[in-house]
Amino acid sequence: MADRVTVIGWDGSPLTAGARSALSAATLVAGAAHHLTLPEVPPTAERIRLGSLGLAARRIAGHRGTAVVLADGDPGFFGVVRTLRAPEHGLEVEVVPAVSSVAAAFARAGMPWDDAQVVMAHPRTLRRAVNVCRAHAKVAVLTSPGAGPAELALLLEGVHRTFVVCEELGTDREQVSVLTSDKAADHTWRDPNVVIVIGGAGPAPADAGWLFGQSAARSTERGWARPRPNAGEGESTQLRAAQLARLGPRTGDLVWDIGAGSGGVAVDAAALGAAVIAVDTDPAACDRVTAAARKRGVQVQVVAGRAPHVLENLPEPDVVRVGGGGAPVVAAVAERRPERIVSHASTRDEAEAIGRALTEHGYAVECALLQSVALDPRTWAEQDRSVVFLLAAERPVTR
Repeated sequence: MADRVTVIGWDGSPLTAGARSALSAATLVAGAAHHLTLPEVPPTAERIRLGSLGLAARRIAGHRGTAVVLADGDPGFFGVVRTLRAPEHGLEVEVVPAVSSVAAAFARAGMPWDDAQVVMAHPRTLRRAVNVCRAHAKVAVLTSPGAGPAELALLLEGVHRTFVVCEELGTDREQVSVLTSDKAADHTWRDPNVVIVIGGAGPAPADAGWLFGQSAARSTERGWARPRPNAGEGESTQLRAAQLARLGPRTGDLVWDIGAGSGGVAVDAAALGAAVIAVDTDPAACDRVTAAARKRGVQVQVVAGRAPHVLENLPEPDVVRVGGGGAPVVAAVAERRPERIVSHASTRDEAEAIGRALTEHGYAVECALLQSVALDPRTWAEQDRSVVFLLAAERPVTR
């Protein structure tokens, strides 16, 4: 095992005295190609060009001597420190950090970033990173080849955002570009880059928040599935609570709310961190959803149209609530293979039809009869009664 492992962050600035001292004593230096050409790297040291971090960590663990790993920005922030400290490598490291590329990007843009979401985009996680950009007003995306500004823009089709693209930060080729998301796909961008994605929530508040990644613009309303004005049939508080519990929307998910009605489920799912597309045939309902989202301080994309036809051009969902349209719409949704689908029915025949459509598409289906009775606490007289079948379906996990 290496006698000593030092991880040095580099942001284009001159190396600190501590970093230079560690490098001068190194018998092995690992880093990207531009790191290995730094004049401070000892000419006699073994050099490893970082490709596979796991492979490099194994070579460092087997080295007898003093190892240094060079990395861009802060190596403890979405960086190599996590890999090097993994139990299978057994490495204890000393870290000399630098300014992270995210902090540098926001500094170039002259913007605060304590209210920003930060995501790492690889080709396998790109869709989830895009969903975070749909759901939040300020997101920094650490990109990778095949998951850069152009790919982000293509998947954000239909959602207007402003991109601040920061290329090759800290180098003499550094460039910062500001453009709308619909223009970003027309460019070729240099790696590495950071994309700040902004928009959708109106002006930022002047008061500071207290929790990283949370905007003070969000409503202070406590709880979810609260009673809503203009709630229609099938939108009772108890039913919405049960549907949200079965859907389990989370950050990185895309939720479809079909037959959004008053927007209760859509807005609550957005408040839980998911990206949401609310669909309704009624223009007045679409206006209500937009107003409810604005009041709650969350992002909801509203699409006017009739399902299932309007669903054809929507991006792939993770979970779906079907609030109207019955078995034909449920079947069309199941064709898109979301992880979970919830729906409801007012009659047993309708519930059986929906359940049959889900089962035929390979989903595991549960059905429960929910009955709720609202009482006036002053007289305990019955005010309202709701009886509905709740159907929850889950796509089997394929191994």
